[in-house]
Formats: sequence, structure tokens, C-alpha cells
Amino acid sequence: MRDCLIRAGGEGENKYVYETVVVDHATASRDGRPFEELIIARQYLPNPVAKFCTSELKVRRIKDHINSLGWTEWLNLIGIRADEPRRAVKIHNQNVEGNEAYLPLYEDGITKEDVGRFWQRQNFDLQLSNNNGVTDWGNCDLCYLKGYRKRLSIIIERPDLADWWIRQEARYIDSAGRGGMFRADQPGYAKMLEFATNQGDLFDFDDDDTIPCMCTD
Repeated sequence: MRDCLIRAGGEGENKYVYETVVVDHATASRDGRPFEELIIARQYLPNPVAKFCTSELKVRRIKDHINSLGWTEWLNLIGIRADEPRRAVKIHNQNVEGNEAYLPLYEDGITKEDVGRFWQRQNFDLQLSNNNGVTDWGNCDLCYLKGYRKRLSIIIERPDLADWWIRQEARYIDSAGRGGMFRADQPGYAKMLEFATNQGDLFDFDDDDTIPCMCTD
């Protein structure tokens, strides 16, 4: 696994200074610290237009780690399925700076139903919800790219998860109450927690489709 330390660069340094750290199960951050450090260094929140969290916390950290091992070319196996053709065709068999992307699930025609059946046959269960082959709890717990109702339903089940997201938005709200939003087109996380605590109707706000968390989108 890879963790990341980020800070704003000083005199004579790049604008942002990153350190990729190899961690294990015992030392990996579980409190959102690398993401929070990235936000503080950038001095603004990522959003559907500027999804810098994906590239900085995932893609570039993988590249840094592989380069640190002395590799300049490698095969990157990505788990995009056959029922995600729009995402697949953008990167399948593409080679960028020695990083060749290959999508074995897409190539073999594997769909989300196939993946669901595979996990049902295993001798353990992560007890994640399964909505037609998709779990609302996948990826970052309350990622701003998830649909509004999906995030609200998670907050209703686990209100404590909203705290980190509320803290990030609060950091960038100005004196007039503007800014500080991961998504300007939807209620912020504090308001969502209020809805959830008051048992607000899930259908009080028009939902949107979940936006893929891919650096290629």
C-alpha cells in the first residue's frame, strides 16, 4: 500500500511537495490525513471539474512507487468491467509514459453480475450492501462524486462519517457563508447531516448519477 505526505512548497521548491510512503496494514492512515493534507496544500476543495484527489492520491502515487523500484515501464491491470464500455475504451491498451493499461475484465466480457456471483461463492462476506451488483459503500465512504441520495443514505446509517467532510468544507467557507463546497450544485455535508439526523426525506432533492472516479473522465 502507499500513503502520501503533501505540503505546499517553499522557496526554491515546486508549488506542491509530495512524499510517497510505503505502508502496511498497521501503519496505513485511516483518518483521511493524506487527503486532508492535499486539500490544505492546494488551498481549495476538489470538485467534479477539478478531481485532483484521484490523480494525486492514486495515479501518481502508484507511479512514484513503481519508479522508486527502478521500473520505467510496466503493465497496469485495471478492474473496469465489460459493462463499463465508455470508461474502458478510453484507456484499454493505451500506453502513457511507459504505463500500459490493460483491462482483463473488459477483455473477457465480465460484468458486475459476474463479479457479484464470484463474491457470493467465497467463504467470507464483507457485509457490504449489494444494489444490483453495485455497493454504495465502494471507494471513499462519502465521495462527492457519489449521487446525493447515495451519500445521504450512508450518512443516515453512519452519521459519524460526515464529520471529516464537514470539517473540510468548513475550512473554506468565507464570512458571507460562500464557498467551502465539494459540490456547488448540491447541499453541503453539514446540511446533509442535518437532513439525516432529522430523518429527512431521501427524495427531497433531485438525485444525480454517480460520477466515475477516473482520471480519464
